[in-house]
Amino acid sequence: MRQKIVAGNWKMNLSPTEAHDLVAGVGAYLSGLINTPALPPNHKQHTVLFCPPSIYLAQVVQQVTALNLPNLLGVGAQNCHWATAGAYTGEVAAQQIAQTGAGYVIIGHSERRQYNHETHDILAQKTLAALTANLKVIFCCGEPLEVRNANEQFEWVGTQLTQSLFDLPQTAMQQIVIAYEPIWAIGTGQTATPQQAGEMHTYIRQHLTNQYGQATANQIPVLYGGSCNAQNAASLFAQPNVDGGLIGGASLKVPDFCAIAQALLTSDI
Repeated sequence: MRQKIVAGNWKMNLSPTEAHDLVAGVGAYLSGLINTPALPPNHKQHTVLFCPPSIYLAQVVQQVTALNLPNLLGVGAQNCHWATAGAYTGEVAAQQIAQTGAGYVIIGHSERRQYNHETHDILAQKTLAALTANLKVIFCCGEPLEVRNANEQFEWVGTQLTQSLFDLPQTAMQQIVIAYEPIWAIGTGQTATPQQAGEMHTYIRQHLTNQYGQATANQIPVLYGGSCNAQNAASLFAQPNVDGGLIGGASLKVPDFCAIAQALLTSDI
């Protein structure tokens, strides 16, 4: 069975105190949840991630470690640079992220593609740097509204994956998580229907299969992002190729993120 993941992308939000309280609240809820019969036995294969701003990584790693839920809770960064060191003011190297104890990094989020002009080649370099630092990569893909309206969303997403990931060897793909985020649904309140999400995730799985074979493709988690919240998470996660979510605004609220995490952890029942 594939690993399932809910990753909370905090973006540029929260104070140090708010970050502490969020992790504490979610950690306390999950600590209680795993000691109830509400979860199936295979919930231990699944992971709930906090992805804070890089300035909070060490703080959150320390707090998550103290919660002593090593297979359930993890920490990821929101971005990394392709270089290992150098004169790149304001940037963070993948190795620096790994040295905090974080295990994941988000690469290719649409906001960075838009505001930082990150190209397929740049994202390929960042992905390789992250893998070299032994980080797992949450690689984001997704189409804008005009592409969806033109019914060209599959070609668009396929190109993003092919150009940035498909030079990687098969063994490296085992450290990749795909996050499909339709750009038209990010922060807009609009959400892809479960059917739309299921269709795209099925396409992504087949695209991976065509390149790397079914055995490898079946092991790669494919997450949904784009206004996933406490109300729609369960219906999205019920789709056969949806393996969790990359959560934005809802990850900043303890009750909402706990509800989404529970929807993931109970999705195999």
